[in-house]
Amino acid sequence: MTSFGFQIPGFRHAGAPDAEMFDHTLAHALAAEQSGFASVWVMDHLWQLPALGGPDEPILEAYTLLGALAARTERVRLGTLVTGVTYRNPALLAKMACSLDQLSNGRLLLGLGAGWMDEEYRAYGYPFPSARVRIEQLDEALTIMKLMFSEQRARFQGKYYAVDEAVNNPKPIQLPHPPILIGGAGERHLLRVVAQHADIWNCPNNAALELPHKLEVLKRHCAAIGRDPATIEISEQCIVILGRTEKDLASKLRFAKQVLGNVFDIEKTALRGTPEQLVDAIRARHSQGVTFFTMLFGDLNQPESLELFAEKVAPAFASPAGAH
Repeated sequence: MTSFGFQIPGFRHAGAPDAEMFDHTLAHALAAEQSGFASVWVMDHLWQLPALGGPDEPILEAYTLLGALAARTERVRLGTLVTGVTYRNPALLAKMACSLDQLSNGRLLLGLGAGWMDEEYRAYGYPFPSARVRIEQLDEALTIMKLMFSEQRARFQGKYYAVDEAVNNPKPIQLPHPPILIGGAGERHLLRVVAQHADIWNCPNNAALELPHKLEVLKRHCAAIGRDPATIEISEQCIVILGRTEKDLASKLRFAKQVLGNVFDIEKTALRGTPEQLVDAIRARHSQGVTFFTMLFGDLNQPESLELFAEKVAPAFASPAGAH
């Protein structure tokens, strides 16, 4: 079974007032829901990515935004791709996650990672330790969150975080907890945390060409703790460039390179093609083990691309009971 998620970059149209940002984001979420996407994802950043205008451009806070989207959507699952673990105390984040799962009637996908945008951390006064320390913090944070999802009173004393008789009610609707997605590709430490805690591993776009090797590393980490790697769903963060014709595709490819090329290696890693070619590209990734695709369209999610994907690509992967 193949599942498609839709990533919303959270930018505004040029010249549009800040007040229209939510309307713009909601329109994307509703279009994705109508087009049959299984999930909708927003970025968890405190300022906008350089590719989309940088820190002077507005961006909405992720969990506030997801709460508003939960009230206006009905079917799609909702998550962040991904939350930098040290942006929020893990006990608070567990409370926020449970509240969002309740508000969405059990539609939260809990996306977490070790964080990466050092200048954003420093600007907001967050320490930005080494990658190893941030991954250790991720491990401890997930331990606390799982306790708070299940225990009446959570207790934990770690190197970085602690809770003492922490109460977290109401619990999430999804039991034992919302599915945990971890994004990142570090082999020694990050993928070990994936093996320990994740229900879904999201391979970042910049590691997509190394996917078979990363999966072997993940399997070794699973073996070390006695976990069946088949219990972890494999997801890929995808830049998708879809053209109705070869000419249309070439135009969208040029745009994607211009706008996103300083963040993603569009030429090497983007899934691209006409509908038939894109079906083949997705099937090739599926044969490597990817069953969950989180997609940012290279034209920044123009409605025509969503409609074309829903009409010509998604049906090739529909389950017998309908689109997944």
